[in-house]
Amino acid sequence: MGILQRLFKPKAEERAIDPSWAALSAMSPTGVTVNGTLAENLSTVLACVNAIAGTIAGLPFWVFRVGNQGRDADLNHPLARMVRDGVNDHQSWPDFISSLVASALLAGNGLAWVVRDGAGMVTEMRFIPWANTSAIVLPSGRLVFDVTDADGLWGRPGQLHRLLPGDYLLLKDRSDSGHLGKSRLSRAAATLRAAWALQEHVEATHVNMATPSLALELDGKLSPEAREQLKSQIQTFYQGTGNAGRVLLADQGLKAKPLSISPEDMELLQSRRFTVEELARIYAVPPPLAGDLTHGTFTNTVEVAKWFCQFTLTPWVRRLEAEFMRACFSTDARRTYEVELDLSGLMRGDHEARWRSYEVAVKNRILTPNEIRLAEGWNPREGGDTYPEEASGGKTLSEA
Repeated sequence: MGILQRLFKPKAEERAIDPSWAALSAMSPTGVTVNGTLAENLSTVLACVNAIAGTIAGLPFWVFRVGNQGRDADLNHPLARMVRDGVNDHQSWPDFISSLVASALLAGNGLAWVVRDGAGMVTEMRFIPWANTSAIVLPSGRLVFDVTDADGLWGRPGQLHRLLPGDYLLLKDRSDSGHLGKSRLSRAAATLRAAWALQEHVEATHVNMATPSLALELDGKLSPEAREQLKSQIQTFYQGTGNAGRVLLADQGLKAKPLSISPEDMELLQSRRFTVEELARIYAVPPPLAGDLTHGTFTNTVEVAKWFCQFTLTPWVRRLEAEFMRACFSTDARRTYEVELDLSGLMRGDHEARWRSYEVAVKNRILTPNEIRLAEGWNPREGGDTYPEEASGGKTLSEA
């Protein structure tokens, strides 16, 4: 391109991307936009988000220094200190991870501000609510975020901060553009609309007592005025949950005929159970973990936990690990360090399986007793750095 062409070439402009909750354009039949906040009013969505975000937040997080002889945990790395001491003055590590993952599950994106010192080392991380962000693509193609500090936690209330690519950590769900993730709630908008419509129907049924439990019969015919008066009296004294169970006073030949229409007859329970399965399927969460124990038994609990770990948690854990490496380490540091969210931490609740695996590890000379004691949070003991057969002169414990 010549000099004149470069001089008179139209200047590229910043291009904004709408990352707001309005992107979740799931409209209910009553005209209410079902966004991420309202979606959590559906108990299944709330249960799925809590199950994934809460479990990942409870996993051990390690920073390893990698060398020719393997890798060692670096407990003094700034990121490792944040795990122990908190990511900032307002959030502990589990709080931070839980908020970040929940935002990605609901809005498709979870954003954190990575704060560094003069040497480029990470000193703290700040979770940014997705509703307070504006995503912008620069002429260079880089993605930046304008963040509004609504609560004044990091400066003046309402202050605007621009986060450049080295200043943020972005955990995103599957993306269509490569820049931002797209919420799976918006991808399954029809399912969400149906669930919300059913929720509104059940709520209206209970609030208005719309399920007819009796019919009123009269031998003669009511005049329009008498009909309106009777309707007004019923609405005033008998409609609504606060009036449930009141005694009906009938006069002038008015008869009350009981009706028998249950939620099962209306197929409400079956529809709601199907909705639970549909919403759990969106998040790949086994229904028993979302509170639906219809198909849950004591015999398949272990298999459900394995399924949840392998197919639900693992994809999010790998995304988190990759994003921490990208956001918190330089290109050179990535050759020396690696991070890991330890999924074996899920075994801490299964004592029998955990100790059985330790026994196999010692027998096959994978772990020493002191390494196991360290993993359990216990002090080392004398002679614990050798394997049992070494301490007994090459004999097994039974032979010794």
